[in-house]
Amino acid sequence: MHTRSLGTTGPQVSALGLGCMGMSALYGDADRAESIATLHAALEAGVTLLDTGDFYGMGHNEMLIGEALRAAPPARREQALISVKFGALRDPDGNWSGYDGRPAAVKNFAAYSLQRLGVDHIDVYRIARLDPDVPIEETVGAIAELVEKGHVRHIGLSEVGEETIRRAAATAPISDLQIEYSLITRGIEDRILPTTRELGIAITAYGVLSRGLISGHFHRDRQLAPNDFRAHSPRFQGENLQRNLDLVDALRKIAEQKGATVAQIAIAWVLSRGEDIVPLIGARTRERLAESLGALDVTLDEADLAAIEQAVPADAVAGERYPAAQMAHLDSER
Repeated sequence: MHTRSLGTTGPQVSALGLGCMGMSALYGDADRAESIATLHAALEAGVTLLDTGDFYGMGHNEMLIGEALRAAPPARREQALISVKFGALRDPDGNWSGYDGRPAAVKNFAAYSLQRLGVDHIDVYRIARLDPDVPIEETVGAIAELVEKGHVRHIGLSEVGEETIRRAAATAPISDLQIEYSLITRGIEDRILPTTRELGIAITAYGVLSRGLISGHFHRDRQLAPNDFRAHSPRFQGENLQRNLDLVDALRKIAEQKGATVAQIAIAWVLSRGEDIVPLIGARTRERLAESLGALDVTLDEADLAAIEQAVPADAVAGERYPAAQMAHLDSER
């Protein structure tokens, strides 16, 4: 497994991380036994970075990871680096009601995560979205106090813009910014990516397959369950979906020429964007994990990259990446 550094102050991690959200929430029902088997397979393959959020299934995802780690061989368990997002507020019906970045809340969230995960420290800790009522300096400062006490190793950010990145970095060392980045979601390239590179902050890129949209496995007639986020996502609706899957068809031709799958080409493209970018793959099964890891063996030369750019131009996607209410919470989009 190749490794990359999470910024100038963060740890060395596997070149691909495993995003665990789909094992607990937002993509319909998941198979618990298969999820744990997939976590074990990822560790066995050398994946070290496991990404979760304390609000994924209201703690279910953290407990799932904790269970998988307890059942893993000691050497594999010790190699795991856990990245946790916190701050999202939800009610018993699963509704979202904002974000809490107050220092007292930060420490409260961390205490619960440590218990659910069954670990004595969190490797990277970050608020999932900026709390508009709390200065980022206060939120990051609270995480820095957790670092001083040994409860957290590194401080990350999530879905924030360049001004917030600079303010956070002036408060404490920042290892990485977690943000959506893929062939069809390239908004970070104009201002955010230059800022993180200037400051020595890595990117952990989620949504590299755009929630399966550009995986090559999503079909036009697929029926989504009501508890699947994509049933409400603008990019998966009506004409938008048709236009976006046309892009996938164009990408498929390139993949076939390379002897690779569409998903592998899409992941390899993100890997090619720089050594400071670590894609998170959201595999829920061992089959999808194996396919995604195959992207590490795909080399894209200049001709390949030019062909991909022609097939999927930067501004070609149809639809926003979230519904309007969720887009409003994205400091990165302002």
